[in-house]
Amino acid sequence: MIRYQEIKIKLTATPKTWLITGCAGFIGSNLLETLLLLDQKVVGLDNFATGHQHNLDEVKYEVSTEQWNNFTFIEGDIRNLEHCTKAVGTIDNSVDYILHQAALGSVPRSIADPILTNSANITGFLNMLVAAKEAQVASFVYAASSSTYGDHPALPKVEETIGKPLSPYAVTKYVNELYADVFSKTYGLNATGLRYFNVFGKRQDPDGAYAAVIPKWTAAMIDNQDVFVNGDGETSRDFCFIENAVQANILAATAPDSGKNQVYNVALGDRTSLNTLFDSLKSALQNNGVDYQKTPAYRDFRAGDVRHSQADISKAKSMIGFQPEFKIQQGIDKAMPWYINFLSK
Repeated sequence: MIRYQEIKIKLTATPKTWLITGCAGFIGSNLLETLLLLDQKVVGLDNFATGHQHNLDEVKYEVSTEQWNNFTFIEGDIRNLEHCTKAVGTIDNSVDYILHQAALGSVPRSIADPILTNSANITGFLNMLVAAKEAQVASFVYAASSSTYGDHPALPKVEETIGKPLSPYAVTKYVNELYADVFSKTYGLNATGLRYFNVFGKRQDPDGAYAAVIPKWTAAMIDNQDVFVNGDGETSRDFCFIENAVQANILAATAPDSGKNQVYNVALGDRTSLNTLFDSLKSALQNNGVDYQKTPAYRDFRAGDVRHSQADISKAKSMIGFQPEFKIQQGIDKAMPWYINFLSK
């Protein structure tokens, strides 16, 4: 039995209390759904800057009434220390595990507004660390990013070797890792970072200027609009299905001491070109009755983007038992009915 299955059985038998920041967002709402289905108690914090009420409504529909009653929502902002402290609780009545997902993502957004990105991703992160330290939580797992590898050219990406950041967003995510390491050594806080590589799946917002490539392209194809490719289409990414990322969060939070206070790559350990991705999305749509006939429209490379990205996930496998269950095509096939249903509303 893989460790993830063992942990889920143990958690169901002995429920814990979890805090998810950014619980109304893409990754946060998927974490919420999984934990509630495991009969856990969950506190959620979100200011709806990028999250949505409809994500929470969808989770409510997916779980039982009894499971939903285990969820407490706090509308608040991680940039406000009082909101963070309220969500975490006190030493005598605190959450067991924190899954810190709240942040302002997107390289282009950070280039357009570095001050806003800094306030959410650094000031907000520091507030959460302070609140977690004061409450003496068992573990603090946070969303790091593959953007931290910056301009380092080697593939696959290994946690201990990074380059210079290529965007304000990447800077903020690297600072998160530095702060987490300091809080671990100085205050004894168990803080573990997960460097996400292009996570995708249901509830990933297809709208807006900063939408990720998979939901953005899928929405365009469903509407029979042009799909724009930045560059020649041979740029590649290590696309990670959401359920793999959820697994990594739960494993990291419940890891033995030897697996805590680390940074882990969370990915598939493979890479897919944008041209191949286009074909995969087109095929999945055809299998769901959507026939898209257009070819991609190529344009200039985007500032701040790296050419290729692929993770070495051996560290996460050996230290916390991470075993990604879904390859990219499996993830696309599983997510596609959700996109079609969501976009047809």
